[in-house]
Parts: sequence; structure tokens; C-alpha cells
Amino acid sequence: MTAAVPPPWGNDWKPAPPAAKPARGPGNPSWTPGCASPNPKGRPAGVPDKRLLATQAALDEMRNIVAMLVGRALEGDTNAASIVLSKVLPSVKAQAEKVNFEFDSTAPVSEQVAQVLDAVAAGAVAPDVGRLIIDSIKSLADVRATEELEARIAALEEAGHARA
Repeated sequence: MTAAVPPPWGNDWKPAPPAAKPARGPGNPSWTPGCASPNPKGRPAGVPDKRLLATQAALDEMRNIVAMLVGRALEGDTNAASIVLSKVLPSVKAQAEKVNFEFDSTAPVSEQVAQVLDAVAAGAVAPDVGRLIIDSIKSLADVRATEELEARIAALEEAGHARA
């Protein structure tokens, strides 16, 4: 077996030269930080901001736009009615109803879930609400398990430091 021979292109490798300066953003490309400002007085007084002008123009026409949409909605245009209603009426959000059933929060997690399932089977709790309750029980059990693991790790670390 012969010794490995490095390839000839690997002998005189040098890192690439640093890249050129990145292109500047908007503005005068010949101006650099530290130089005198090309416009020391700023924008002349009385010249309005273009964004403000555009916003003002839109607000001036807003009454006409709303009147046109309402008119078309009243004529039966469902798209116009949808736009008007989505802006006027708040969206209805689902709310879970309050429930009352036998529940022992000190019981083990499996028994708590069984209690919720029994309440769903008895009709005291709607199935979707029962699922929310079971998901909440699971989340609480996960938090408790994490706390127990943290306590065990802390105890192990203390025992390890005590032996050292």
C-alpha cells in the first residue's frame, strides 16, 4: 500500500479575499456616513409628506366608497354585503358553556379523565367541552411531571455534590 498523495490543487490554497461592500439602501449613493449632509436644512417647509397625502385622499373618498358598498349590498350584491357585514358586525367567537358535574381533582389523572367521560356519557357535559377538559387535565399532568423531574434532578445533583 502506498502513502496517500495530496492533490496538487490543495497545496497552495488561500482564503478568498473579503467581499466588496454591500450595496447601500435608498438615498444618495455617493454620500457616506461622517460626511456633511447633502441637504442640511432638510425638507423645505410647506412640502407635504406623500404618504400623508395618499392617506388623506383615501379618507376623503371613504364616505363615497362605503355608500357605494351599502348601495350595492341593498341591491343584492352578496360580495358587497359580505364586505359591509364583515366590517360592521363583530365576528362571533365560540364560547364553551359552564358545566357542573362530580369531579375529584385529588384523584389520579386516569380517574379524573374517567370522571369527565362519565359526565359526557350521562349528558352533563357536551363532548367538545369534555375534550377541552381532558386536554386541560393532560396539560396539568405534563406540568406536574416536569416539576417532579426538576425536583428529582435537583436532589440527584445535591447528592452528587455531597459525595464530592
